[in-house]
Amino acid sequence: MKKRVLVSAALSLLALSGAASATVVNRAITEVDVLGAQAAWCQALVDISQTGEKSGQAAAKALAEKVIDSAYGYQMGTVLFKPTLTVAPQTFRTTRAGALAYFVGGDSNFPKDTGFALKGWTRCEAKNAAVFIAGDSASSMGNVMITDKKGQVTRVDKTWSYVKDDAGKLRIVVHHSSLPYSGN
Repeated sequence: MKKRVLVSAALSLLALSGAASATVVNRAITEVDVLGAQAAWCQALVDISQTGEKSGQAAAKALAEKVIDSAYGYQMGTVLFKPTLTVAPQTFRTTRAGALAYFVGGDSNFPKDTGFALKGWTRCEAKNAAVFIAGDSASSMGNVMITDKKGQVTRVDKTWSYVKDDAGKLRIVVHHSSLPYSGN
């Protein structure tokens, strides 16, 4: 009974103060949001790869910049990105520049990057083992199967975590990628 009285009193105070008419932003994430973000990421990888083949590295870089700016949360702060094929001391890519170098190469600060997105990918599909959603954040874990122009499929283990930005757009804030353990 006490809780109901307190809630009622709080609502009355909000109504009197005019705060009840304030805009409420719903940052809850749905499974549809997560699946859409994964599908968009996969399509972007293929688009960057095809742009690189048709129009060169500079055009692929311009597209990759747009993709990174729209899909990742670098404008919100540090992104925890561990790409598939990186080595120490540049294993982790917590900056936009590091992510861009990984995807399209061409940055002397990341001399070992040759452009993962420029490998001739023609298809990409995410298959989740599970998706965990807790209100305004979500994580997914599973595989991404990427097909090259010869039809060979590379399976990559992926973990992504997402939050919504102030505009309500889903952003990747954790991206861990690795090749499956072979047991050899």
